[in-house]
Amino acid sequence: MAVTSNKLAEHYTWGNQCDGWHLVKSENLSVIQERVPSGCSESRHFHTKAEQFFFILSGIATMELEGKTFRVKPNEGIHIPAGSRHQLSNQHEIDLVFTVTSTPPSHGDRIEI
Repeated sequence: MAVTSNKLAEHYTWGNQCDGWHLVKSENLSVIQERVPSGCSESRHFHTKAEQFFFILSGIATMELEGKTFRVKPNEGIHIPAGSRHQLSNQHEIDLVFTVTSTPPSHGDRIEI
């Protein structure tokens, strides 16, 4: 067991300008901190096995979940059940920073729509 941060964690990039840091990367649990610049988004998708919880640290997330749109603000979170079609975007002027917790880990379990 060790203390971690985005300064110490494994870093990756996705999309055009987005960043991710693996804070916890185990067989049963994934906790990632991500940064999404203004105007960026992920593609609409779902996970067959993984359920996820997005918790916003700064900025405002726009989450489309099964046809409904949610604005998720700092210190708020949203649960994405396995099999739910969703798409996160940053439609605001400042960077969106959040954590996403997945169990089981969602890598390899993503189906693009």
